[in-house]
Amino acid sequence: MNLRLKSTTAVVCALGMLSTPAFADMDAAKAFLDSTIEHSTLTRAEQEAEMQWFVDAAQPFAGMHINVASEGIDTHIYETEVLAKAFEAITGIKVSHDLIGEGPVVEKLQTQMQTGENIYDAYINDSDLIGTHWRYQQARNLTEWMAGEGADVTNPGLDLDDFIGLEFTTGPDGSLYQLPDQQFANLYWFRYDWFNDEKNKADFKGKYGYDLGVPVNWSAYEDIAEFFTGRDLSHLDVEGEVFGNMDYGKKDPSLGWRYTDAWMSMAGMGDEGEPNGLPVDEWGIRVNENSQPVGSCVARGGATNGPAAVYAVTKAIDWLKKYSPPAAAGMTFSEAGPIPAQGNVAQQMFWYTAFTAATVLPDLPVMNADGTPKWRMAPSPHGAYWTPGTKIGYQDVGSWTIMKSTPVDRAKAAWLYGQFVTSKTVDVQKSHAGLTFIRESTIQHDSFTERAPRLGGLVEFYRSPARVQWSPTGTNVPDYPKLAQLWWQNIGDAMSGAKTPQEALDSLCADQEKVLIRLERAGVQGDIGPKMNDGMDPEHWLSQPGSPKAKLANEDEEPKTIAYDELIKSWN
Repeated sequence: MNLRLKSTTAVVCALGMLSTPAFADMDAAKAFLDSTIEHSTLTRAEQEAEMQWFVDAAQPFAGMHINVASEGIDTHIYETEVLAKAFEAITGIKVSHDLIGEGPVVEKLQTQMQTGENIYDAYINDSDLIGTHWRYQQARNLTEWMAGEGADVTNPGLDLDDFIGLEFTTGPDGSLYQLPDQQFANLYWFRYDWFNDEKNKADFKGKYGYDLGVPVNWSAYEDIAEFFTGRDLSHLDVEGEVFGNMDYGKKDPSLGWRYTDAWMSMAGMGDEGEPNGLPVDEWGIRVNENSQPVGSCVARGGATNGPAAVYAVTKAIDWLKKYSPPAAAGMTFSEAGPIPAQGNVAQQMFWYTAFTAATVLPDLPVMNADGTPKWRMAPSPHGAYWTPGTKIGYQDVGSWTIMKSTPVDRAKAAWLYGQFVTSKTVDVQKSHAGLTFIRESTIQHDSFTERAPRLGGLVEFYRSPARVQWSPTGTNVPDYPKLAQLWWQNIGDAMSGAKTPQEALDSLCADQEKVLIRLERAGVQGDIGPKMNDGMDPEHWLSQPGSPKAKLANEDEEPKTIAYDELIKSWN
């Protein structure tokens, strides 16, 4: 049985045969269930009951045309090509679901915040903006919405407790501001077949004195990168030059995400805490007891230009130059993502699981003839400044966000669509298409138990207790759109060699503090906006426990690896 999904083309054709009703239509809902839903956590009777609720709730909005925006990953492509059409046939509400880049999504949302113009009726917007939405109060508070104005269009079967990412979309006030739509992590990716080859294992052990395996720390990752770069793997029928690392370095907005998403947290820059370090997070921003940002530079208690951050950037540049394909330095996130699947990369520290669907396609060099992958994913190794209890990686949580500037009737129609594409009726099927889990019930579904051996550890990871150490940007960041652009511009200077890592990070933290100071003076975020510390001798902060952390005498830890199969056993 093909567990991926029924052919998107076939589904679209089947839906195309449904005539769009003048009003909501249960017959269309049944046709949708017949043509599309192969897997669901609900019984057929429960699916029909949920669809009947959508039919009834949508009656006042039949004939309306709404506009929503998201980035263009596989999950959202499935929503656009399949679910939006089904939603229109079932409810009579037409949806233009625009697929645009992540940067443009943020830009459009920012423009709507600044002008009050209703550009889109809803956004699937990263939960990285939770600190922005909570402070500016321009996104609808969904907790209040579901209990009040939006109560009549809130699905009684929504089951918020089933969502695995709500802690990422909840503000310090305890209110939900965004509803997760898709979720994926950045994990370590490696060639399981190469790591288990007897010759490779013996040669590695002979050269480095310990076993080849999943690296637990950056020292081991570096040894493995060195070992495989330029290695002759003809005994495994590998042709062409082999590389021990994959990354990207082009001065582009995605370069900033590389660092704010996880590189800094993996290095150990922030404080301990879940889902994000407190009082200092992985952006190096410190907050006080009232969640007010108080500084970014070490002189104000931040860590953006501290020793751990310099170590992180230095290592990234060093490994990019020494162990990566030469073209990687000029690549962006989307360009670099598919490269490991081409078959000449041994490992990648920071690989988004959103690429899983594209990396398990038949006939790829990284796939076995039986449909199982030659690669696996595992927890990313941590840097020398990392301590247990500290965030170790990033999860992208694209979430439904409805602005207050959206008229109530349009907001209600958009909220119905957002709930439809995240409903229990469709979520398992959608997850087979995009492999971006948002519901615990979906993760535990039997169809994913059956498919797990073909997904390289993805299912095991999401079923493991380890997943809580992967989280999006947290609430320390008061204005994501303004601050995120500073990262790629400044880090880009270090990657290109225009500045040293220390110079680039000094500039970055100063630029972040300029924004924080402007926000404080403007008072636009009230008593939860920035309240900057006075600057002082950095040694005052470096000598205290926690982040910012003083420079280690030796940043090269004793290398440590673990056998992948033992790691999986520990999760189970």
